[in-house]
Amino acid sequence: MNENELAGLLESLKRMGSDDLSVEVKESAMTLSRDVWETVSAFANTAGGIIVLGVSERAGFVPVANFETEKVLNQFVAGMGDAGGRGKLANPPKYTIERVELQGTVVLVITIEELDPSSKPCYVIERGAQGGSYKRIDDKDVPLSSTEVLALASYGRATPSDRDAVPGTSVGDLDESLVDRTIERAYSLTPRAMRGATDKKTKMERLNLLDFQGNVTKAGLLAAGVYPQQFYPKLFIDVAVHAGTQKGAAGPLRFMDRTVCEGTLGEMISDTVAAVAKNLRRTSTVQGISRIDSLEIPEEVLREAVANAVIHREYGDRFCGQSIAVDVFDDRIEVTNPGGLYGGKTRESLFDGSSRCRNATLVKLMSIVPLPDGAGSPAEGNGSGIPMMLDAMRAHGLAEPLFCPGFDRFKVVLYRSKIEPVDHGGDLIMTALKRYGELGTRELAERTGLTVSQVRARVNALIEQGELEPTAPLTSRNRKYRLSERVE
Repeated sequence: MNENELAGLLESLKRMGSDDLSVEVKESAMTLSRDVWETVSAFANTAGGIIVLGVSERAGFVPVANFETEKVLNQFVAGMGDAGGRGKLANPPKYTIERVELQGTVVLVITIEELDPSSKPCYVIERGAQGGSYKRIDDKDVPLSSTEVLALASYGRATPSDRDAVPGTSVGDLDESLVDRTIERAYSLTPRAMRGATDKKTKMERLNLLDFQGNVTKAGLLAAGVYPQQFYPKLFIDVAVHAGTQKGAAGPLRFMDRTVCEGTLGEMISDTVAAVAKNLRRTSTVQGISRIDSLEIPEEVLREAVANAVIHREYGDRFCGQSIAVDVFDDRIEVTNPGGLYGGKTRESLFDGSSRCRNATLVKLMSIVPLPDGAGSPAEGNGSGIPMMLDAMRAHGLAEPLFCPGFDRFKVVLYRSKIEPVDHGGDLIMTALKRYGELGTRELAERTGLTVSQVRARVNALIEQGELEPTAPLTSRNRKYRLSERVE
């Protein structure tokens, strides 16, 4: 990075008034503080980033006086464990350091690489103990939750949870009719699994509906139970329809529509598709003499997104208290499930057509169990789901799905068609200021439900339109915003 590139980067931060998701500025005139290592951990665990040492955010993103470049550089290298001693981090990331002259002062630009998933998380070590592990959200380094640390630490490690026996269950907790239809399908789909199985109990064991002691497995209960939520109350799908493009925009009403989908996994998938479909627009096309109605988002794409969330979610005991969320907004649908990427999958390899099975027993079983609406089986297990979703969305002239892997959850965003995007963010900011008078960026974020970055973008636009005015200079920590006189 040269001086012009660095100056341009800092100027963009100055306009926003703070650091951002991928850039952190630290003064560190003579000594590195602990929060530098928190930022390294956050960048390493999230998506990488740049740390600029020797620049003051408080003074308007300019070099600090008397910055001791070489001393600070040596402290950083030692802290990363590259000077022969014990470093400040466990699982440190790769990095590069550049000396860049800025307004006559040589500052340090450090590029932190994201860790390979199998090496996460990166911990800050304090006095020989783990000082915590962090993630990057907007311009903040946020401690990872216990489930996030667990999800990262267990990445790629096989889990037997879907084959565990469910305490307190018996064969009577399985839907006999569904079990019979599943066994019947198994004879045509996996005939070797049924070879030599002469009694029903043996057949159920072969399909892993039961373990070899005759106990109902977690996979069996979820796929063919009478009412699995009797044993796992939070294993449902929460479908919420929101007004606008953000949660909470409907005010006290909160939701325009809401459905809790329970039952077997197949029932949950079918009911969720139906609950979302009734809140989507339908389009009509004429083919020959026939008129064909279809959803604005292809139903097969919606079904695949929901089925993936159900089948590939984390079913370990520490995650069973979390439900799957399907949020319907004016411009998109978000499907979020507990459990991050698994088995070597990365952001880059999501689209390669390969399949990884966190719940191998469940995936196999769900490829046989029939769906209640006659739509076949919810799991194919051959890695064709994401490529199909991409192709179907393109074929309908829609934006490609957005896949957002997190530490302990996975979100898929499906963008809707025939909807003019409506930005309610500016209205929410104006309403908040009418009520409270003057508010800062973070106060606006708290009261509107927008992110800090979203607030900044909308505030800047409203200032240009003459709707708002700032109460202090851009570099002031006391800067707030209020309605302009002509609006009041």
